[in-house]
Amino acid sequence: MGTLIKSDLEHEYDEKKRKRRAVNLSHAENGVVFFDLDMALIGENVIIGRGSYIGPSVILTGQTEIGEDCVIGQSCRIENSRIAKGCNVDQSVIKDSVVGENTAVGPFAYMRPGSIVGARCKIGDFVEIKNSTIGDDTKVSHLSYIGDADLGKGINIGCGVVFVNYDGRDKHRSTVGDGAFIGCNTNIISPVTIEDGSYVAAGSTVTHRVPAGALLVARPKEQIQEGWVERRGLLKDRLEKMERENS
Repeated sequence: MGTLIKSDLEHEYDEKKRKRRAVNLSHAENGVVFFDLDMALIGENVIIGRGSYIGPSVILTGQTEIGEDCVIGQSCRIENSRIAKGCNVDQSVIKDSVVGENTAVGPFAYMRPGSIVGARCKIGDFVEIKNSTIGDDTKVSHLSYIGDADLGKGINIGCGVVFVNYDGRDKHRSTVGDGAFIGCNTNIISPVTIEDGSYVAAGSTVTHRVPAGALLVARPKEQIQEGWVERRGLLKDRLEKMERENS
C-alpha cells in the first residue's frame, strides 16, 4: 500500500511539473526569456509580453498581465495585477494593483490591493503601498508606508515617511499635490491635504492643510545644554565600564 501511495504521489507531482513547464515553454516560444524554465510558476491565465525576463523563483498568478520588455526579478510574487511595459520588479510582492510604464519596484516592496502607480515612478526597498494612487514621476525610494492616499506627479517622498491613516476605528485618506517634497521621517496624520509644490521639513508631523508653495516645519525646537554629559558623569562611567570589560 505504501509503495502505491508513493507511486501515486510521484505521478501527481510529475504531472504538475509537466504542466508548469508546458505553460512556461509556451511563453518562451512567444519571446519571453526565462532564467530557468523549471524555476518559475506561471498561472494558465497569465499574459507576458515579448522581450520580458522572468527570474528564478517567480510566481505569477490569477489575471496578471506583464507588458513587453519587463524584468521580473528573483522571488517576485504578482497576483491579479497589471505591469506595464518596461518595468523592473525586484524581489517584491504585488497584489491586485497596477504599475505604469518604465517604473521600478523593489527590492522588498509590497503593493497591497487597490494600489495604482503611474509611469516612471520609483517604489524602492521596504516600501508598502495600500489602496493608494501615485502619479507619474513620483519617487518613494525607501522605508515608507503609503496607505489610503492620493499622490500627484513629480513628488519626492523621503525615507521613513508614514501616512497615518487609521485612528483606531476608521480609515482616513490624504492627498499630496504635484511637485511636493516630503522630508524624511514625516508623519502625515490623515485626513490632510498637502498642496502643489509645498515642502514638508524632515521630522515633521502634519495635522493640517499645507498651502501650495509653503514650507511646513512641525518639530520641537532644539535645545543644547553645554557640559551636560560631564556634569552627569556619563562619559566617565562609560570609560570605566569599557576598561573593566577589556581588562
